[in-house]
This record gives sequence, structure tokens and C-alpha cells, in this order.
Amino acid sequence: MFVRNGTSELKKVLICPPTYLEEAAPINEISKKYADQPLDREKLSAEFEQLVEAYRQAGIKVEQQTATPEMTNAVFARDFGGCVKEGYILGRFKKDLRFPERKAYADKMKKLGIPKITEVKEGYFEGGDFAFLTEKIIAVGIIDRTNEKGFEEIKAGLSPLGYEVYPVPADPRYLHLDMCFNLVDDHLAVAYKEGLPTSFLQLLEKLEIEIIPVPEEAIFKHGCNLESLGAKRVLSLKQNTAVNQSLRSHGMKVIELDITETLKAGGGPHCMTFPLQRG
Repeated sequence: MFVRNGTSELKKVLICPPTYLEEAAPINEISKKYADQPLDREKLSAEFEQLVEAYRQAGIKVEQQTATPEMTNAVFARDFGGCVKEGYILGRFKKDLRFPERKAYADKMKKLGIPKITEVKEGYFEGGDFAFLTEKIIAVGIIDRTNEKGFEEIKAGLSPLGYEVYPVPADPRYLHLDMCFNLVDDHLAVAYKEGLPTSFLQLLEKLEIEIIPVPEEAIFKHGCNLESLGAKRVLSLKQNTAVNQSLRSHGMKVIELDITETLKAGGGPHCMTFPLQRG
């Protein structure tokens, strides 16, 4: 078994150092603000090591992708696909900048012995849009980097395995679903409710998933970009003071990361993490 759901105990992750992330390429609303500004390489490296250490302290095995010069944004490991119990889904990047990552990550997964169960060949799909709601119900954001065709390909690949896959369209400015919605425990999520479709909110209600609401501006400060570790533990950013307080009031143990430089390229802890084993 590889990844059973989105909130059970996280056991192994795949991440990639930001070795060649030199400047924030203007490929999303956040990175546009820092476009062509050199990023602090020392700080980027320290933030990555902080993430590695947080996982090790939590007893989670860390696998690392080898960084290469042509994969500038590979630090956001989440985006090459999605992982379920039976294996992984290989996505397809929309931006040319990220094309080289596809083969590199597919090769890495082969080395790790994780089978590819389906892939997106014609449409677009990035892993930041992939979210478990329950063990057999998956939400897929159709926002900026995943389109209808990509969604249909994922649904066709996962349905024979018994998965229900639901589309979640939202404002393209939000980039990925994990920027405006994140499940942190079996029945608890953080989300900007007003930016999500009524049908999706009704589905969450039916599944008895409580939402900790965040304002729209929190999306662009990574207020929803959290990583569930299971056992009521969650990785969050130190700057997410209101969100972290709400999580704690709901019985969650919040592990705070002091990450700011990496965020300028448009991704947070969830974006930086591809789960390999959870259950």
C-alpha cells in the first residue's frame, strides 16, 4: 500500500532541494510579485533543511529527488502527479518551465518501486490540485494548471479502482486547490469557502468535514498550504498565526516552519511534499 488517504499517518515523502531556484519565475500570482528578483540561496537551503528536519523529527522517511539545472522549480515536488493506495498518477505540466521534471520524477518513482497506474497524456494536471476527501473520494481542482481534459483522464484512470473523483473549479488566480483548500484531519479542513463552488461545499458537508475559514488574502500568503502528518499533527507556517491558533483549538498539534523565501516562488510546505506512503 502506498497512500491510503490524505490524513492518516505519513510515513515516507519525496522532496527536492531548491538548488537551482535562483529567481521567482512569474508563473503564478505570488511569484509575479518577486519576478526577476534574485532569491537568497542560503535562506532557501536553510528552509529546505528545516522541512527535512521536521519530517525526520516526526519519524517520517525522506527520499530526495536529485536537483538539476533544467529543473528550476522541482522543489515543488507535489506537482508532478498524485499518489493513491495502488500507485501513482503521472501528471502533465502546463508550463514549459516545468516540462523536464516530468521524466525525472517518473524515473525516480520507478527507482522507488512505485507503479504508475495512469497518466495524463492530453490534458493538464498538477498534483497541487489533487486532494483526498476520504479513502475513496478524491477532489481535483480545475483552477489554473489542471484542465477539464486532465480531470477526465484522471477520472477514467481511477474509477475502475473504485475511486469517486469530483471536479472543483475555482478562480485561476488561486493556482492550485491546495492554495485555497486543505484537509488536515479526517473531518477538518482549512479553506477559503467563498472561492469554492457550492457543489463542493455541499459534498464537504455531506462528508461531515468542518471548515476552518480563511480570508481570500490568506491564499496568497499560503494560509491553506498545510501538510497533514496524521495523528492530529500538521505542518504549517509560523506566519499563519490565526490559522494555527484555530487548528490548535480544534485539537491539532501544529508544527511551525519559519519559511518565507521559498514562498516567493509561489509554493509552501504542501507544494514541497509528495507523499509516498501514508496509512
